[in-house]
Parts: sequence; C-alpha cells; structure tokens
Amino acid sequence: QVQLVESGGGLVQAGGSLRLSCAASGRTFSYYNMGWFRQAPGKEREFVAGITGRGDSTRYADSVKDRFTISRDNAKNTVRLQMNSLKPEDTAVYYCAADRVPFIADIGRLASSYESWGQGTPVTVSS
Repeated sequence: QVQLVESGGGLVQAGGSLRLSCAASGRTFSYYNMGWFRQAPGKEREFVAGITGRGDSTRYADSVKDRFTISRDNAKNTVRLQMNSLKPEDTAVYYCAADRVPFIADIGRLASSYESWGQGTPVTVSS
C-alpha cells in the first residue's frame, strides 16, 4: 500500500547525532502507524520506534528512549528518526515500515505487524 525509501544513514562517532528520513508515496500514508526497525549483522530485526498515523502517540524501545525521537509530516509524506547520543550498539541497518492496517491505536513492536518496508539505510557508530 505504501512505497518507502529511507535516507540519512552514515558513519558517526559515539555521542554524535544522525537524522534518518523515510519518504512515502502512498496516498493514504496518514492513516497508518509507522515504525523504525533496525537489524545488525547476525541479529534479528528489532523495533526501535513507532508513531501513530496522526502523530499523536509514540513508542520507543527501552534502548533508545530519551535518545531517539520519531516524528512525521503527513503533508510531506515523511517520517523521521532523530538519533542523538549515538552508541556503538546502535550500529545497524535501519528500516522504516508501515502498519498492515489503518487506524490502529496501538503501535506494534513486531515486524509482522508491518506490511510495507523500505530498503534500509546503514548506520555505523564508531567508538
């Protein structure tokens, strides 16, 4: 239902900041919860942050609370992940995803809850 393209990944030193963006092409983008996931080599894909369609609620993994901020601009069909105080353990490929069902109040933490995925953008945090 939604085509997603991530951008903004790169190499950054520990303690630095990076901002990831996800551009969506779906006509009903604002109806769907959006999530950011990440996957490190040899690891399972894990939930990072999520936001409701209206942007009135967010959810974060414990590991990124108070460091990462998810936001969206429905007028521009974009979702953003602002990452501050980055740590080496944040190193991974980051993916944005759209929920399978519109108008869901609860933000899912499982990858299976999401239907549309971007190709991913790599983030490397050096120490």
